[in-house]
Amino acid sequence: MDNSEIIIDLKGVSFGYHGNQSQRPVLHELNLQINRGERVGLIGPNGSGKTTLFHLLMGLLKPSQGEIVVFGKKRQQEKDFREVREKIGLLFQDADDQLFCPTVAEDVAFGPLNLGKSQEEALEVTRQVLKRLGLEEFKDRLTYKLSGGEKRLISLATVLAMQPEVLVLDEPTTGLDEDTVERLIQILTSSDLTYLIASHNRDFLSRTIDIVYHLGGGKLERSPDIS
Repeated sequence: MDNSEIIIDLKGVSFGYHGNQSQRPVLHELNLQINRGERVGLIGPNGSGKTTLFHLLMGLLKPSQGEIVVFGKKRQQEKDFREVREKIGLLFQDADDQLFCPTVAEDVAFGPLNLGKSQEEALEVTRQVLKRLGLEEFKDRLTYKLSGGEKRLISLATVLAMQPEVLVLDEPTTGLDEDTVERLIQILTSSDLTYLIASHNRDFLSRTIDIVYHLGGGKLERSPDIS
């Protein structure tokens, strides 16, 4: 695996929400580089900008200044982020933002179908992903009737079904029981994906990431550990 390829490169990125009366923006001249194969953790207090950072990376928000370079290309306009969203799978902090189809199978198959796979191919990807997560019996369940933890798992299934090169996971263990967290750890550590994870679960991070950054005061600082 070639770890020298820079996949994500944020250069002097700043962002502030309209109506924010604080002197400093949420993110202030922030820099971040992630190479292929790296497993990166992001920690910081609530409101420090972790979710904002993820949304900027995916083109869901626009920085007030700075450059976002992903897969070697500068991303500015909506069209620039289409490739990013095909290759980077974002797990939203709120599962309800990710699930919108009537059944689990339809939600998981939506991404592959949107990428041009046939109905048969999308259904096979759905079957494989649900099996990988131990969720085969959820295929025909109604999404709105799932528990919070179940929705979290199905959201992860929708991301994995896109077969991304990079995972960006926003608080992935929220609502999950210990056995399911263990399964998630196994899935992540056995994969060769590059990933960036924001989490308050420090035990989970200690077992899944190699590099950790602390976000606070609009800045990122590399930390020696997750303490």
